[in-house]
Amino acid sequence: MNTTQPAPSATTHYDAIVIGGSYAGLSAALQLARARRRILVVDAGQRRNRYAANSHGFLTRDGQPAADIAAEGRANVAAYPNVAWHDGTATSARQDGDAFVVELDGAATVRAARLVLATGVRDDLPPIDGLAERWGKSVFHCPYCHGYELNEGRIGVLASGPLSVHQAQMLPHWGQVTLFTNGVCPLDDAQRADLQARGVEVDETPVRRLDNVATVVLEDGRQEIMTGLFTYGRVHMTSPIAEQLGCAFEQGPLGPFIRTDDSRQTTVPAVFAAGDAMRAASSVTLSVADGAMAGVGAHRSLLFGVTPFAAPMMPGAASPAPAGTRE
Repeated sequence: MNTTQPAPSATTHYDAIVIGGSYAGLSAALQLARARRRILVVDAGQRRNRYAANSHGFLTRDGQPAADIAAEGRANVAAYPNVAWHDGTATSARQDGDAFVVELDGAATVRAARLVLATGVRDDLPPIDGLAERWGKSVFHCPYCHGYELNEGRIGVLASGPLSVHQAQMLPHWGQVTLFTNGVCPLDDAQRADLQARGVEVDETPVRRLDNVATVVLEDGRQEIMTGLFTYGRVHMTSPIAEQLGCAFEQGPLGPFIRTDDSRQTTVPAVFAAGDAMRAASSVTLSVADGAMAGVGAHRSLLFGVTPFAAPMMPGAASPAPAGTRE
């Protein structure tokens, strides 16, 4: 197979443009590439998990470097000669008849019959001194991704809102848990009783900063040496394109995400979405699965025509003529 990566062409009418080249976008692109569709992948190179050294919980790749998994995925997709690649940003998108026009880095434009949005999200972390530089190293958000490696040690939950109670309730299977409420997570009697029953300690002293690997320095001068810490922040779309196109959003506990149906089609016909931008909870495994579904969904719509939002994935016996498959 050809391992070169053709540049995007303004004169090529792509079958699909995949915006986002991380795990979800690569997975979607692979399905479309293997269906022999002309596709363009646009990748700004900002994986959400770029702060974490290793990825966990992804079958056959458990514990391997996250960057290596992404790089190998890109090589898999780039090996197909019908795939073009743009290292940069899709700055805007609009519908133009039965096609979509995407602007790249505020300059060149490209066209496609289908779009797959794998644009991801960014994390707005709690404003605790020392947290940002430890994010993905000793401060995490997902126990399934990082809890096992803490070896049942001392685990701190840095509260950033009501959902921190849920984090603290989950984590005792991974270690000895202390919830630092930090003035942002008041507890009622039922919550206190539940946490006590689970063996979770509660410390209501404000947090001053984080030191060393995962030491919580409190306002009263105490230093609680933890093995690792968990918290969460608000999430925000990294790209305005879904909103520009008019895609509907759901409101999750951490922020908005793109609404999709079972085929991963958004509420805008012929626009599909995958990965962190379209689900409230995320992991590499889920992103790869979502991407595969979005890629297949986009391809099926090229074969059988665009279906209404939330329509059954299997077309009827009498199908409309293929749409958007110009040769």
